[in-house]
Amino acid sequence: MATYSNLSALFPLQSQLDYGLEDVATPEEKEKLVLQYLRKLDEKEELRVPDFEPGLEWLNTEGPLSLQKELAGKVVVLDFFTYCCINCMHLLPDLHQLEQLHTVKDGLVVVGVHSAKFPNEKALQNVCSAVLRYSITHPVVNDRDARLWQELEVACWPTLVILGPRGNLLFSLVGEGHRENLLLFTAAALKHYKEQGLLRDHAVGIKLYRDSLPPSILSFPGKVAVDPNSKTLAIADTGHHRVLVVSNTGNVLHSVGGSKSGWKDGSLSEALFSSPQGVFIKGDTVFVADTENHLIRKIDLSKGRVTTLAGIGVQGTDKDGGAMGPQQPISSPWDVILGSVGGMEDNVLWIAMAGTHQIWAVFLEDGKLPKGSEYGKGTCVRFAGSGNEENRNNAYPHKAGLAQPSGLALAPSQPWNCLFIADSESSTIRSLSLSDGAVKHVVGGERDPLNLFAFGDVDGKGVDAKLQHPLGVAWDASSSLLYVTDSYNHKIKVVDPKTKQCRVLAGTGEASDVFGPGFTESSFNEPGGLCVAEGGKLLYVADTNNHHIKVLDLETKKVSLFPISVEEVDALHVTTASTTAVRKVPKLPKSAPVLSKTALPVSAGQDISMNLSLTLPAGTKLTKEAPSFWSLSAEGNEWLLEGQAVTGDIANLSQPLSIICSVPAKPQSTDPVLTLSAWVYCCLSKGGACMMKVASFTQPLLIGSERKSGTVAVMLTHAF
Repeated sequence: MATYSNLSALFPLQSQLDYGLEDVATPEEKEKLVLQYLRKLDEKEELRVPDFEPGLEWLNTEGPLSLQKELAGKVVVLDFFTYCCINCMHLLPDLHQLEQLHTVKDGLVVVGVHSAKFPNEKALQNVCSAVLRYSITHPVVNDRDARLWQELEVACWPTLVILGPRGNLLFSLVGEGHRENLLLFTAAALKHYKEQGLLRDHAVGIKLYRDSLPPSILSFPGKVAVDPNSKTLAIADTGHHRVLVVSNTGNVLHSVGGSKSGWKDGSLSEALFSSPQGVFIKGDTVFVADTENHLIRKIDLSKGRVTTLAGIGVQGTDKDGGAMGPQQPISSPWDVILGSVGGMEDNVLWIAMAGTHQIWAVFLEDGKLPKGSEYGKGTCVRFAGSGNEENRNNAYPHKAGLAQPSGLALAPSQPWNCLFIADSESSTIRSLSLSDGAVKHVVGGERDPLNLFAFGDVDGKGVDAKLQHPLGVAWDASSSLLYVTDSYNHKIKVVDPKTKQCRVLAGTGEASDVFGPGFTESSFNEPGGLCVAEGGKLLYVADTNNHHIKVLDLETKKVSLFPISVEEVDALHVTTASTTAVRKVPKLPKSAPVLSKTALPVSAGQDISMNLSLTLPAGTKLTKEAPSFWSLSAEGNEWLLEGQAVTGDIANLSQPLSIICSVPAKPQSTDPVLTLSAWVYCCLSKGGACMMKVASFTQPLLIGSERKSGTVAVMLTHAF
């Protein structure tokens, strides 16, 4: 049987290269070091990796790909990603640039390996939507059980793994921000293996999923906003890279952008956007979070002009700000809303800065932040969030931790006077006081600020309520209620911030496009945004993956389609099917340790108490509500486990977990073998990387003929 390697074997070798690259300056010196490193790796045959598991679902290809067949003779970049992750999205421009420099014919293939964080992300149809939404054109495999992730011992999202033409490990890049090394490593690998004659120029059967789909008017609309006075709507037609301004009867008044993705200011007909998300409309002004351009834009309908208020057109890493808007780099703004500070009306634009896990402000006039300094007109600066991806509430806004904030709602009146935040990666709704800057919990998540796996679909109060990656919030001042797009649960929920009660308003929980007789019989597919209209009588919902704007009549409890009258454009449409997540025990990764115990003497009628004691890696902690679990099997002797629990959750590792197996009165064999396996999800205690660990124990039994009672205990211990 072939033996395979993983990243643990690669890291000591690559670390020497990484240190060496820090000591050289010129491109020629760097390339020389990398080529020397590759020659050393060629001597290590054991660095081959396992192939993709048969039966996986593939996108953008004519069929499944194999490292031993279609990808043999290629330098392969594996992109381990999950589509909710903003850091994973930030890698896509780097991969696109790489694919522009080196083609499949040159010997390079990028393969996205989708390894889900949320249960909703395991469904193929949802991965399809993400591939379309983010314009991914390289092959993508839906590794729903994260099999290859575990076998390679990948630790966090995103991770790039670069393979040579024999399926051999070359490099790994963890996190975002490694474009220079990505380009350096792949170029050197292509040069090295071309000189050795190991590269092949064959095609790999690319067939883009988007090419088989019919057109639709909207493509993945991310957000929708309404001007309460004119009743005019602004729709972020995200997949078409444009903003539509529409009357309340559905007539398109203005279409801004959309010919292609890009950044261009100017007239409404020549302006360009790149996957805009958040929109806010008041009178003749529309503010836009131009997400993939990393910009804040302003559409002036009266002048027919589009201008840039903040951002430089590339992703920034600054977490403080303070420069004038057009000179201030920002990162993946996801929503915007107009507000007032310091007694002046409409003098600040609040920004959900998903890329740095913060809330920022652009001052449209002079103003002062709560617990902050005074700022002049045009300044772009952080308001809240340390920049650490956390679920940390704090009275001081800069010490609070957010996790990919994606939606904003303004409640300006007392007793609220706050921003409500859809904090997607912590699966919470938070509030940010406009009086003193305090960040507080409203619903969802849990009290541990580092646990970003506390998601679910549960009505309740405070932390007892559970959401799954909410992307949008809207405030109804008339009822003091907050409406939420619980995006990955495919539902609309309503929150009373006074009592912290959260309940389902609409949606079946299935990802589909059904208009039922009432709210709870109608369905959605990852709705991304919503707004309140008609004085609290209507909700407009951006039903993102269904490519619709839907209208919820809060009086009649009916859901209807918002009709949009515009000439048909090139677009994308996904025909969705109902998907139900079913948890099954995944196959044991080949890299998982299998610990064999000595034979245990037992008798018919006795109980076997297997006391499982696991120690997590240093500096990590169990994510309490992630799907950590154990499974018990007896291959070839299934009679031993009939009627008994064969799987269960692992929620606490502070003390051994006791798993009971009762030996039947009439055993059918005297020497069966029990196998107990544990799948554990844990995260670094300081936040950031999350990982999965697996271990398996085999316990042979020697069953005596004499019947006895009582319990026989065995200790199963392992340190990851």
